[in-house]
Amino acid sequence: MSGGIDSTCCVSLLKEQGYTVIGVTIVNWSDGEDTPPYAIEAARLAAKAGIEHHTIDARAEFRNKVITPFIGSYMNGETPNPCAECNPEFKFKTLADFADSIGCRLIATGHYASIVRLGNRLYIAPAADKTKDQSYFLWKLSDDILERTVFPLADYTKQAIRMYAAEKGFEEKNREKESMEICFIKDDYRSFLRREIPDIDSRIGSGDFVDKDGRKIGRHKGFPFYTIGQRKGLEVAFGAPRYVLKLNPGANTVMLGVEDDLKTQFMQIEAPHLTDSIEEVTEMIEQGCITIKIRYRSKAVPCTGLIRIDSNLYLVRFAEPVQAVTAGQYAVFYSNKDGNIIIGGAKIASQRGIAQYTNRFNG
Repeated sequence: MSGGIDSTCCVSLLKEQGYTVIGVTIVNWSDGEDTPPYAIEAARLAAKAGIEHHTIDARAEFRNKVITPFIGSYMNGETPNPCAECNPEFKFKTLADFADSIGCRLIATGHYASIVRLGNRLYIAPAADKTKDQSYFLWKLSDDILERTVFPLADYTKQAIRMYAAEKGFEEKNREKESMEICFIKDDYRSFLRREIPDIDSRIGSGDFVDKDGRKIGRHKGFPFYTIGQRKGLEVAFGAPRYVLKLNPGANTVMLGVEDDLKTQFMQIEAPHLTDSIEEVTEMIEQGCITIKIRYRSKAVPCTGLIRIDSNLYLVRFAEPVQAVTAGQYAVFYSNKDGNIIIGGAKIASQRGIAQYTNRFNG
């Protein structure tokens, strides 16, 4: 229970379905408080719903598994996706361990996602509300976690949940503004990095904006403060919009170009984690069954090729150009062969040197 509308409605829905419900709030981040406001609010809502409630202080583990990699990713010139990493590596494991400690068989969260069974396997699938679907963030959940997980909101739209909350006496939740930000960042990630690494400006320092030919065209504040596809906040005037194309941590340079320069039909990924073998996935690709999302809000684009470059690196070919492939984000594979299900994903790798491999595809 996060103290928000979705997890609060999960409690009522599960009780209506006959479950014995115990609320759990994981304290993963705070601004110096022993008990942060969201945990206090969750306990209040649990009491109002008439259920037992527990609070788990997991701040140290969250820092180790989520915060530290998040910072490291930016310092390596990537743009991390902490939610996609938090769910499999921290949140669901913490919930499952606590459930085991008190004898609970199942765990539930307020994610908008579905679980479907095909044969003897379980798969994550999109929720009914496509505008709220969070399946992208859950692709890495293990089979043992899926076996014991319930997503009560799978078949609901956000609007239906708001109406349900009002009907159940949680009208104040219905009026709250929905948070779309990373849970541990209140302002922006740049301010967060400066708080976490007080000497980041002296350690990294300013560097050069360069064009595609390597010519210096301006000065920037340090490569960790820029992301691929960024247009605003460059603080350099060029007479026409310029976008961040590449980051070079070693040289502390940021390459700029026009919007069309961000488009590509190829992408390098690291060590894909797939439910089926590479050979089976390749066959599905040839059958036109695979689409890939390269970020949460992007559309899923048909994939027309997947080949191994080396033991850890793979090359993806898309049916059409995609925009702003970004190292550190995740590529999530969806299959429409048996409905619309997730069959795995991979971290998007650095795109440096990709041109030397694209001719390996035939046709």
